[in-house]
Amino acid sequence: MPEVPSSPSRKSASRGVVLLASGLAIGAALWFGGLHLLTRGDVRDWLGSAAIARNVGAADFADIVDRVKPAVIGIRAEVEEERTTPPSGLSERFHQFDAPKADKSDGKPERRPRVASSLGSGFFISADGYAVTTNHLVERVKSIEVTTDDGASHPAKLVGADPKTDLALLRVEGMDKVPFVRLSDRAPRIGEWVLAVGNPFGLGGTVTAGIVSARARDIKLGTFNDFIQIDAPVNQGNSGGPTFDIDGNVIGVNSAIFSPTGSSVGIGFAIPSETVRAVVAQLKDKGTVVRGRVGVQVQTITAEIAEALGLDRPQGALVVEPEPGSPAAKAGIESGDVITAVNGAPAKSDHDLMKKIGDMAPGSTATLTVRRKGEDKTVTVTLDELPQPSRKAASADDTKASNAPVDVGLTLAPAPTEAGQGVIVMEVDPDGTAADRLEIGDVIVDVSGRAVKTPIEVERLLNEAQKAGKRLAVIRVKTGTAFRFVTLPIS
Repeated sequence: MPEVPSSPSRKSASRGVVLLASGLAIGAALWFGGLHLLTRGDVRDWLGSAAIARNVGAADFADIVDRVKPAVIGIRAEVEEERTTPPSGLSERFHQFDAPKADKSDGKPERRPRVASSLGSGFFISADGYAVTTNHLVERVKSIEVTTDDGASHPAKLVGADPKTDLALLRVEGMDKVPFVRLSDRAPRIGEWVLAVGNPFGLGGTVTAGIVSARARDIKLGTFNDFIQIDAPVNQGNSGGPTFDIDGNVIGVNSAIFSPTGSSVGIGFAIPSETVRAVVAQLKDKGTVVRGRVGVQVQTITAEIAEALGLDRPQGALVVEPEPGSPAAKAGIESGDVITAVNGAPAKSDHDLMKKIGDMAPGSTATLTVRRKGEDKTVTVTLDELPQPSRKAASADDTKASNAPVDVGLTLAPAPTEAGQGVIVMEVDPDGTAADRLEIGDVIVDVSGRAVKTPIEVERLLNEAQKAGKRLAVIRVKTGTAFRFVTLPIS
């Protein structure tokens, strides 16, 4: 628990009073100056809006807090964790990060498991002691203790967790009449008032207010999440806590903040109640979440890729490679296909596609709308179960190089056998047009939909695309074990 600061000295207090008095004087001047300007317009409308905001903030907020705050809990989890360096800008999952220490033997960062206390928040969703929090708060958990609104502490057990949505379900046994809150059954509107309640910095029972700033945010922290962005201040320890609408229903579970400082700057992200409801139901039933899988590597279509493929707009999911033996491969999905809808609902991006498929059960049937070479097709796919992802890095051997076209800025060579069929990138000119698109070790598999085995074939196909009047060429690239499409400027 953080130490409470001691009282300030009289000198500091006096300085504070002076600053406060100055602030009041400046505020009064701005108020009267603003009122003078407003009298030239419709002051009544402004005063009416102010009255509405005052009523919502003063009366309704207090009533909501009285109802919902008893259901919010503080969480202390004893977990094993690794020390890592923080990412730039995004304070992932409210974690405090420590800088890695250099290992004396080889100079590389030392990453040793340690037992640490992780502080966060949660909330009861039923009278029999089931509570929701975030997965990252209880990963590698050894023990969990929750503190209720009355200050009492209780042991809790982990019922189940889902890393892909960062949600976890706890159970405090022996409690059958706890206060609880309900998940909202509607999506919040942008601009709606919200209240966040949680345990920032271990202080417990803290309430902050703000609005819904945006919806359907993809912040690359969850394959199956469309985060709600809020500006209600949330900080370290708010993770897992609820965000309420003005009806007192939970619209989301606070999961991450964007901050260059590690503290709130008014950009927080909550997991939507729709996702929470679906995940919690499976966790309560079987302790894990089962999702459908179609088996394709996909990427979002940029404006450049849309232009190169002749699409009207950059929307849909571009199939980079169907996985061998997958439902997509069996159904005839091909590299270069653009999946535009699932069961008639538009798939706006690769993220949107994977979320729609993931929300379906293994064994169910999905009807995919596919754009192939300018024509729409309907493909029926029977989904299988999504496994845990595995990542494996690959490297390429050196081989004799040959130069690709100068305007691209690549030095290429036939790919070695272990890297697969294609042409490997040996050097990248930092001033070339491919500098920010390809890296050394990437393997070019095909150009304009045609397979390549030698640097000469790459050069020929790029020249053909240029002579055909195209500004961009689409190439398919293999990086490690993953495939993707890349556009290269060739004009």
